[in-house]
Amino acid sequence: MNKTIFSGIHREAIFEEAQNEQFDLIVIGGGITGAGIALDATARGLKVMLVEKKDFAWGTSSRSTKLIHGGLRYLKQLEVKLVREVGLERAIVHRNARHIVIPERMLLPIIEGGELGKMTSSMALWVYDYLADVKKEERRRMLSKEETLKHEPLLRNDILKGGGIYYEYRTDDARLTIENLKSAQSRGATSINYTEAIEYFYENEKVSGVRVKDHISNKLYDLKAKKIVNATGPWVDEVRGLDDPKLGKKRLHLTKGVHVVIPYEKLPLKQAVYFDVDADSRMVFAIPRGRITYVGTTDTTYKSETDEPHTTKADVDYVLAAANYMFPNANLTANDVVSTWAGLRPLIHQEGKDPSELSRKDEIFYADSGLISIAGGKLTGYRKMAERVVNEVVKFLQKEHPDQYRNLEPCTTAKIQLSGGDFDSERALNTFIAKRVGEVKQIGLEERHVVDLVYKYGTNIDIIIEKAYELYAEISDAEQRIQVAEMWYGIHYEMCNNLCDYLVRRTGRLYFERDSLAELYPFIADEMAKELGWSETQKSAAIAEFEKEYMDVVTFERTEPLTV
Repeated sequence: MNKTIFSGIHREAIFEEAQNEQFDLIVIGGGITGAGIALDATARGLKVMLVEKKDFAWGTSSRSTKLIHGGLRYLKQLEVKLVREVGLERAIVHRNARHIVIPERMLLPIIEGGELGKMTSSMALWVYDYLADVKKEERRRMLSKEETLKHEPLLRNDILKGGGIYYEYRTDDARLTIENLKSAQSRGATSINYTEAIEYFYENEKVSGVRVKDHISNKLYDLKAKKIVNATGPWVDEVRGLDDPKLGKKRLHLTKGVHVVIPYEKLPLKQAVYFDVDADSRMVFAIPRGRITYVGTTDTTYKSETDEPHTTKADVDYVLAAANYMFPNANLTANDVVSTWAGLRPLIHQEGKDPSELSRKDEIFYADSGLISIAGGKLTGYRKMAERVVNEVVKFLQKEHPDQYRNLEPCTTAKIQLSGGDFDSERALNTFIAKRVGEVKQIGLEERHVVDLVYKYGTNIDIIIEKAYELYAEISDAEQRIQVAEMWYGIHYEMCNNLCDYLVRRTGRLYFERDSLAELYPFIADEMAKELGWSETQKSAAIAEFEKEYMDVVTFERTEPLTV
């Protein structure tokens, strides 16, 4: 079996082989933190296995604001070290994945009664640029009221005093996770989804393995490792509890963030805007993205079922009120919402602090059994979080097995271009796109197809295009042909197991193109059934699962206390 091919078609063979391995490290959790740990550890020469109980990036790592950003508001909390670290990380993550981490010009309006006045905004943005060592062409620029309105005419005129332009980076969080996993896989890691850790094994009172359940086959497997890391995000305490139910003083404080998606024509912003909310002095993003604009986020304490965070009417009302406050001519209502997503932040609990005041710093927990857990942090800082965790893993391995692990490599992920990200400049990326546009014309594909695919898969688009060529004689419709080729790639190279994997996390279509899915998903279901050999019963179950997701993103009847 070729371990570098990231496919779940041969799940049983993957497990049978893994059962006979002695791993250096097992990572529990297939979000961005776990994926980053798997890549870092594998690059240093460790033998790594990663398991995820649902799909990769199913939890927080597909439900963020989808920005690689430095956290401007954390300056207010005097989190200077955090702002500097994640600010510097922005450039590294962009350099290593130019196809999915895109520079995004951000407008910060200065308003009467806002958190920041003209002088403090200018100073804050200067400090922000200084801490992050921002390159000259992306440094902040302050604007008059008139200049600010030229940049964004939809802003509320009566309270506007001016603005500031600065840069962040837009991303697709789930795709960033997948590209890290594929990069780890190409170096020898083994990663598998729908695999839940249900029990630990011990040797001399130290954790030495984990029993997992494959939720697709319902089989149990025992995996052995010298070290185990728990990187399960909102489920960290639950997975810690499998080892020791007494968690101690350190525990998670989950907060929920909701984003609301509306058609671009209802809020046709010329650029992304980061603005004050009058009601509670929070900051909110409004980000145009293709045919939609999304707005968020909330920050509320969450105590319901961890596996089912959902958007309530109160969440939608809050986000729309914020948007209507800053863009009064939009007159947005719940009827304008075409999709939403709700995610949980696994923050470290601090007594007496409101959700928005909790630190976004990560923290490592150590158990007497040797289990290492990581929680907190931000999407932007995932690579440094992984580096810190793997440093600890290496320290323990070298202490316990000095001869075997003496010559491990140091962290090299700052210089590892992720799968698909083989571009040394924006110019190289654009040249690649232009070349592929010319090549696909002969099979009826358009420029928009190439652009869409490159900003998901980067140089890996070549595998999809090759498959589209193979399908040319079989499928005459170009739109269907590229859809089948992309789905095929998802199955064979990104471990897609069902419609939700593909339409929600591998492509983001449920969030950003939901209006196109009514006709698309039955066709994709038929093609996926052929590729995976589904029975009619299995296909019906996959369709039912997706249809639930399809409706959940626009269903807000459920209620839950909103503690802002």
